[in-house]
Amino acid sequence: MSQPVVKITNLTLKYQHKPVLQDLNWTINRYENWLLCGESGSGKTSLARAIAGQAHSYGNIEIGFDPQSSLPAVVYYVANWFQFKDLEGQSNFYYQQRYNKQSTETTASVKAELESFGKKHGLLFNEVEPVLAALGFSELKDATLIQLSSGEHKKLQLVKAIWLKPQLLILDLPYNGLDVNSRQNLNTLLEEITEAGTQLILISNETELPVCIDRIAMIKAGQLVEISEEERSWNEIEANNLPVPSFLTEAIAPSSSAEIIKMIDVNISYGEKKVLKNINWEVKSGEKWVLHGHNGSGKSTLLSLICGDHPQAYANNFHLFGNKRGSGESIWEIKERIGLISPELHWYFDPSSTVWQSIVSGFYDSSGLFCDPGYSKKAQTDELISYFGLDEYKDTLMNELPLGKQRLALLARTIVKNPEILILDEPCQGLDQQQTTHFNNLVDELCKNGTTLIYVGHFEAQIPGCIEKRILLENGEVKSIESLIYTN
Repeated sequence: MSQPVVKITNLTLKYQHKPVLQDLNWTINRYENWLLCGESGSGKTSLARAIAGQAHSYGNIEIGFDPQSSLPAVVYYVANWFQFKDLEGQSNFYYQQRYNKQSTETTASVKAELESFGKKHGLLFNEVEPVLAALGFSELKDATLIQLSSGEHKKLQLVKAIWLKPQLLILDLPYNGLDVNSRQNLNTLLEEITEAGTQLILISNETELPVCIDRIAMIKAGQLVEISEEERSWNEIEANNLPVPSFLTEAIAPSSSAEIIKMIDVNISYGEKKVLKNINWEVKSGEKWVLHGHNGSGKSTLLSLICGDHPQAYANNFHLFGNKRGSGESIWEIKERIGLISPELHWYFDPSSTVWQSIVSGFYDSSGLFCDPGYSKKAQTDELISYFGLDEYKDTLMNELPLGKQRLALLARTIVKNPEILILDEPCQGLDQQQTTHFNNLVDELCKNGTTLIYVGHFEAQIPGCIEKRILLENGEVKSIESLIYTN
């Protein structure tokens, strides 16, 4: 009988001094590929990091590598969140920095990052080319790390992992931020490396999985429980039916202009690279749009124009709230009418703020709180904390929370001022099914009151039911604009 690849005995682990796993036992035998699913905050990431040797725990974790295998005898963990550094080893970036030309000169290129990784692990660069092509990443080799979107950063980490082909590969929410084709191609790549001998632990709540996954487990009350695919469906939790906070039921005051957004032949370029090409798009007050497009199609850049974060907005024929950009309004006057959440905003948000401070900072569009907000703003913040189930974390620092709880706090921050426009870029990344349904139900309710919505999401099942129009970008151009009705 062969030695198990992973044998965990009586594992106990705390996250920020709070018990997460308690006397957990798990055996992974050779040739098994596992899916680890379940509620956000249940301890999946903590367990993965413990197996990879990146988290302190009590108990016993034995890793049994195959001495006969030609694959690297390592446990390689790809986190849901990747923090890169500039050429001086610093990682204190700010949200708008990726649109700053000078910043591209201080961060490494994708090619340099891959060459460094390949040299460290003794890999041949020509062997990574097919992986880059499969994930649509070949044309980004000359881009710098600061220029990549969150989905592109995820792809880069997946490229490294698949290129390495470790004996044990742990992927934490690998599908977050990936478009449909990239998810399909990733599954094909995972099937190929498992056939070559790599074993997988895949952390995900999605249903589009590689066929090599043959075992499923959940963490419940600190214990690991193996389940069937049928039991996985039965364990789905119903969404909360809490009443919407009263201040969010107020109708949005109609805009002085029927057109909230109007773009006429908008172009954005970085040197010779054209990111947006002749964009024409109108969004009227109260409309609900979904913005679709593959990774790198220009979605994030388009949203940055609307939010006032991109400096090239002033060089284009672009109107917001009836005013041409550059006609005298300040960036803060624009932002006070917009609620924004995006993976990049989460990435660069001040992690040393408490949950309460982070939510109330949404009134000021700041990363952190720097003034006394007053009674009414405090009351609205407290209502949202209860609505999102964050009461016990109210005074907890953001960097002491699991990413799913951080995302809930930032979603509350996005809507705390009941803004005229909601821009929701992959808002449900890191959330479990119950949390996703809960938030999208709230979005549907807000849009009944006149809120204008722009929603970016790669998973059709996560799109709110209120969506009525779609704009599709392809390679920086508008591929189509259409009316539609979602029935989910």
